[in-house]
Amino acid sequence: MIKVMLAVAFGGALGALSRFGVAQWSMQHWPKAFPLPTLIVNLLGCLLIGMLYGLWLQRPELSPLLRQTLMVGFLGAFTTFSTFSLDTLRLLENGEGLLAITYILLSVCIGLLATWAGLSLTR
Repeated sequence: MIKVMLAVAFGGALGALSRFGVAQWSMQHWPKAFPLPTLIVNLLGCLLIGMLYGLWLQRPELSPLLRQTLMVGFLGAFTTFSTFSLDTLRLLENGEGLLAITYILLSVCIGLLATWAGLSLTR
């Protein structure tokens, strides 16, 4: 069990650092009025989890430890529902209702599409 916990922690550290890097990069290149960093990491995470799911469906013999490291650790730390919720709340509090709805629709609809695309890439 310790081995699994360490693997998930390692994946989580890499995921958190990757999320931080994507956020820093995107904030330097685009305006801050729209919560683009969270949208980017969540949509990219959807694509990646779809790809990993497809990979494990095709190759179930792959290491369960690797699956937990990548899917639970890395993607668990890389993506974030709590920040998505807070970003949406802030948009609503600032009177940006239409932008909040746009953000929700983009996150959910494109997130599902990205997950499907990731799975399709591995089939």
